[in-house]
Amino acid sequence: MAGKAGSVAATPSPDGGRFTPYDGPGGGYGNGVPATALSGARWRKSRRSNPSGNCVELAELPGGDVAVRNSRFPAGPALIYTDAEIAAFIQGAKDGDFDDLLTGA
Repeated sequence: MAGKAGSVAATPSPDGGRFTPYDGPGGGYGNGVPATALSGARWRKSRRSNPSGNCVELAELPGGDVAVRNSRFPAGPALIYTDAEIAAFIQGAKDGDFDDLLTGA
């Protein structure tokens, strides 16, 4: 996944830190970073998404990590996952591991 996305600039946090995925306790944002702190992120969603905005959006980050956010709350928190974590999730979805969570489908 690395190398496909454009540059994503980190913006300063209110406490003077900078966003660094998995920076650990006390430094940076880690998971739950405000999506607005990921300036330059190119968010995308599935073509299967519905027009009412009930979608999950993803953006590739430098180094291959992937940010995930709720499209209804674009400034809200983004969760950061490694390439391996996203690959495992996508493969699980393809394998039907989460089909029992579908309602009305």
